[in-house]
Amino acid sequence: MEENKNIQTKIDFTSEAFKKYFANTSWLFAEKVFRVGVGAFVIISITNYLGAAQFGLYSYALSFVGLFSVIGGLGLEGILTRELVITPEKRDSLLGTAVLMRVAGALFTILLIGIALILTKHDGFTSLLVMIISASTLFQTFNVIEYYFQSKILSKYAVAAQSASFFLSSIIKLLLIVFKYPLLYFAVITSAEFLFLAVGFVLMYRKQKLKLFDWKFDFALAKNLLKDSWPLILSGLVIAIYVKIDQVMLKQMLSDEAVGQYAAAVRLCEAWYFVPTIVTVSLFPAILNAKKESEVIYLNRMQKLYDLLAWIAIAIALPTTFLSRFIIDILYKPEYAPASPVLTIYIWAGVAVFLGVASSQYLIAENLTKLSFYRTFLGMVANVGLNFWLIPKFGIIGSAVATFVSYTLATIAFGFTEKTFSHLIMMSKSILFFNLIKLVIERVSPSKRKN
Repeated sequence: MEENKNIQTKIDFTSEAFKKYFANTSWLFAEKVFRVGVGAFVIISITNYLGAAQFGLYSYALSFVGLFSVIGGLGLEGILTRELVITPEKRDSLLGTAVLMRVAGALFTILLIGIALILTKHDGFTSLLVMIISASTLFQTFNVIEYYFQSKILSKYAVAAQSASFFLSSIIKLLLIVFKYPLLYFAVITSAEFLFLAVGFVLMYRKQKLKLFDWKFDFALAKNLLKDSWPLILSGLVIAIYVKIDQVMLKQMLSDEAVGQYAAAVRLCEAWYFVPTIVTVSLFPAILNAKKESEVIYLNRMQKLYDLLAWIAIAIALPTTFLSRFIIDILYKPEYAPASPVLTIYIWAGVAVFLGVASSQYLIAENLTKLSFYRTFLGMVANVGLNFWLIPKFGIIGSAVATFVSYTLATIAFGFTEKTFSHLIMMSKSILFFNLIKLVIERVSPSKRKN
């Protein structure tokens, strides 16, 4: 115990290690902020141009496809990257096998979507929108090239392709608004963005003096990949239902206009969700390295990560709560006024999302991924059940409450085991500003001032 007392748990802001992680986080953060800023301008422009009803239909089509699109990916992302790192000599077999598997998965996904549309008796125009957007799953098959770049620590090539695709599609969407094109064209460009991305990935791959014609399919390898990936497909389906079901249920139970008003608020809230990912991905290596030195430092740094993310989320949510009506009035047309109370409630789900991202990294590090699945499944069941109960009673506000409660429940539920209960306490301290208050008390304490 005496050894633990002498451990330095405070972050040294002057150290080279801190400067390295801070520089990396700053670069990623700045790049993401720029893209999110451009994306926000484009989506707000589309929202106002289409109007609540048509924007609601567009958002519904995206959510409907999102419920199924995870099947097309076959859960190969992390597995393929892992295999490319372990067996780089099998590159052509791995990429060739994966791309054909994903083509088959995409075609199966499109077939499922078509069957679902028939069974749910959608009108012809809605079905057309959904089917056009579903074509994006086929174009995403070439994302396997991104996993090759990740395995070689060449992510800059993937980022170049993604940025080019994003900005090209953004320009086209703005031109559609300028020249007053109808909703159908926005669905087309939504799919085309993934086609642009596929072309970008292929060009970046060829830039490495590599050829797609060298790829080959290996049936035995396909069986092994699918054997490893099927649990991830199941997990992905649960997550897709968890995060997409609200807008699908709103259309079925209310109207396109209600979906549009709800989606307008949701887009503003989810625009911030890149923050915890960037911070956690950048800082978690330092947290894991600390575990090699001492469990005390490891847990201390986890507490600091929870503190940082909780405080950022609350700093975003608090002013948004009081300014929600002003924000909606400034950004959107008057027909989106009902989105204001949705924004007030939904923005607080971000606290659970921010802490959930950090705790998910902890679960991965501790090989507790089953627990991650269980809590997501719990959140999904809660979200569906609460939406069924609250939408008829309170409309879009009820759906916002359902999301807030289910997200919060899923995040805190992971702490209800002996191994993870301490992290529930840590997250509670973060939300209650325990360490910030403690720091303030220490600073103003007379005994501290004498020292």
